[in-house]
Amino acid sequence: MSRRALTLLLAGFLVLALGVIGAFRPVPYVVLSPGPTENTIGEVDKKPVITIKGRQTYPTSGALSLVTVAYQGGPAAQIDLLTALRGWLDPTVAVVPQETIFAPGRNAEEVEEENVVEMTNSQDSATAAALTELKIPYTVGVGVLSTEPGKPADGKVQKDDEITSVDGEPTKDSEAVQKAVKAHKPGESVVLGVVRGGKKLDVTLQTVAGPQGQTIVGLTMGPKFTFPFDVDISVGDVGGPSAGLMFSLGILDKLTPGELTGGKKIAGTGTIQPTGEVGAIGGIAQKMIGAKDAGATIFLTPPGNCAEASQAVPDGLRLVRADTLHQAVLALDALRTGKGQVPSCEAG
Repeated sequence: MSRRALTLLLAGFLVLALGVIGAFRPVPYVVLSPGPTENTIGEVDKKPVITIKGRQTYPTSGALSLVTVAYQGGPAAQIDLLTALRGWLDPTVAVVPQETIFAPGRNAEEVEEENVVEMTNSQDSATAAALTELKIPYTVGVGVLSTEPGKPADGKVQKDDEITSVDGEPTKDSEAVQKAVKAHKPGESVVLGVVRGGKKLDVTLQTVAGPQGQTIVGLTMGPKFTFPFDVDISVGDVGGPSAGLMFSLGILDKLTPGELTGGKKIAGTGTIQPTGEVGAIGGIAQKMIGAKDAGATIFLTPPGNCAEASQAVPDGLRLVRADTLHQAVLALDALRTGKGQVPSCEAG
């Protein structure tokens, strides 16, 4: 073999070796794919997704399915370049920058923990929205979601405590609690009236200065709902806030005579506010694929996702725009009876 041929052979081998090594190097991307689809009026692991106690319920049929997105990758388990390339070539998945899912400095455990909190909050908001739609009264207080390690509230205030007053003055929402705490100078004491396990307690905390110099005690708060009957939602290993709309519809279907679906397999997505407004979510393309694969023919879509969804909707899946829970109910009524208008994404 000539020297020139040997040089070309070695160079080719080196390029090939570097290409193989490079293909398996980790890259800061995440692969999103269709995740599990669960029927909110059905069962998961032989247990009803929605269980209502203390209120009459009615039979249901068909499906009102929530849809999810599975991801591969992340700071602790980065995908390699070859996996990313396969994802870019697969029309059923999306490859997105890692920071889309994981904010800088956050690990997989923190993301999972946040998803669990968001799921819990979503279930409470979904129940509140359903009861609002049915004009069933409930009460809302100020609940403790978490405390910041090392701050005054840590160890003295507990998750799920309800804050009822600050320095003896009743409070109606978390903004009122924050305003009352900020009225103190850092280092001064503040007294929180809390309800814990049905017992009223006064908790005295010494305030400190926050990052911007504001007075804080290290609390994360949110609405704490008290409903007139028990609504339990169990979906297994699913997190995040995007199932809110479908939870609300499942609760409504169980609490009202007749069947919302008319026996059809309906899927959808969207966050929900206690007042019924439906919010946009991520991974809409993968969720629609999951819905179609599960046999759904109707897909309830948040207005903020309509444009993207219209560009990627699978054949045989009809998009129905759901601005609010009430609009979603009217749309399902129209689909079932053939009377009334059905809002579409194409119509804006």
